[in-house]
Amino acid sequence: MKIDATVMTADLGTIGPKAQRIEDMGYDGFYTAETKHDPFFPLILAAEYTERIDLGTAIAVAFPRSPMHLANIGHDLQRFSEGRFILGLGSQIKAHIEKRFSSTFDRPAARMRELIMATRAIWRTWEEDEPLRFEGDFYRHTLMTPFFNPGPTGYGSPRIFLAAVGEKMTEVAGEVCDGMFVHGFTTEKYLRETTLPAIDRGLARSGRGRSDIELAFPTFIVTGETDEEWQKAEAAVREQIAFYGSTPSYRPVLEAHGWGEVQDELNALSKRGGWKEMGKVITDDILDAFAVRGSASEIPGLVLARYGELVNRIAFYAPYRTDPEQWADVVAGFKK
Repeated sequence: MKIDATVMTADLGTIGPKAQRIEDMGYDGFYTAETKHDPFFPLILAAEYTERIDLGTAIAVAFPRSPMHLANIGHDLQRFSEGRFILGLGSQIKAHIEKRFSSTFDRPAARMRELIMATRAIWRTWEEDEPLRFEGDFYRHTLMTPFFNPGPTGYGSPRIFLAAVGEKMTEVAGEVCDGMFVHGFTTEKYLRETTLPAIDRGLARSGRGRSDIELAFPTFIVTGETDEEWQKAEAAVREQIAFYGSTPSYRPVLEAHGWGEVQDELNALSKRGGWKEMGKVITDDILDAFAVRGSASEIPGLVLARYGELVNRIAFYAPYRTDPEQWADVVAGFKK
């Protein structure tokens, strides 16, 4: 199983050496997120300071960008990283796409499928000299002159990973992507009964099998060395689970366990601003369904026992310990 690190900081003055330290610790992937800063700039510096580790976005928001923008960025980072770039995309939600990005959120699964296919068509033009003739419902790319063609990267096209929760978007990942970011608000039961069957349906459409796609899963982890650290960790993870659970679109995950009424309670509390109170709604049973709880030495075995046959890569999802360098002992346990 590969172990990935997500770095939320975008301090361009320190990101290169940080990426180098993370690689030296034994991590297999280094991801940036599109929150307060551009997700691509830090990866240029990370590529300069590293040699082995995968470099990707987890995630870059897809719909405000055209396939041509994504193709250019992906091409440059793939070449500069010598084949280690992963273009990780996500749809975000309707309100943010329309009100924050002033873009279009229409038939998101179908739009995402076409955006990825269009990006790949552009890459084929540059990599294989295939004429650019992509005409879809959302995107049209039919012009590529030599002046704008950068040519092959020398390392092939980048891999594309897609973040998905719902079955339609998950099927898109299976059909047209090299990997999928499983949402952290996922249980083993939901993964087995809903996510994996949807991926398989998508894979079947493209004539591929499970070995043709990587699943990356940010896994909720509760750990600590003292009683105080344990209490802080549990409270933080309960509150994060409650935050996701308050969102109606994530209700099916709770319903898979017969906890649909919990979503109603969490949603009502969120509307009143009862964020701390929401965490108390998450019982031990709910916590154990979403999170792995154990000491640093126990975590590798517990994660592998629960998810070893289901996913290919994990990241440590712990709101109380967000710096990947704080997980050195756990990473070392996975590498034994």
